Amino acid sequence: MATPQENLLDWLRDAHAMEQQAEKMLKAQSERLEHYPQLKARIDQHLQETLGQQKLVDECIARLGGSSSALKDIAGKLMAFGQAIGGSMMSDEVIKGAMAGYVFENVEIATYTVLIAAAKAAGDAQTVAACEQILPQEEAMAQWLLAHLPELTEVFLARSVNPNTEAKK
Repeated sequence: MATPQENLLDWLRDAHAMEQQAEKMLKAQSERLEHYPQLKARIDQHLQETLGQQKLVDECIARLGGSSSALKDIAGKLMAFGQAIGGSMMSDEVIKGAMAGYVFENVEIATYTVLIAAAKAAGDAQTVAACEQILPQEEAMAQWLLAHLPELTEVFLARSVNPNTEAKK
């Protein structure tokens, strides 16, 4: 059996690994985007948010007397690397990347929703506050991606039919 505090610390480690994965994915996506400046700008903005989120999660873990899980962090980074390599081989990389980003943002939303509830159960107001600061950033990114998927798709399709333009990235 685990206490609410033990579960909270374990889930914070998961969130740390998730944010490490997000950082890798966002960097890889941003570096490859050439023809979608609005998407690149939003990804770059969220990358900066992600770095701040990592710091907040790190502070929560340290305050609880724990440390991040190197194994979970490595696994997250490997998954992000695999996604970046796989995505770069697709002719519709920008669309698949935006869709994957939307899905990933919703995983982050679920994670921080759980962490808020767990931190409340553990009586950890500082972790509640940190996660409540992160959650709206994840929700905003997910909403932005969802709202821009139709426009992004239209631009991709227009570029795709033109033999003189690259649509992929």
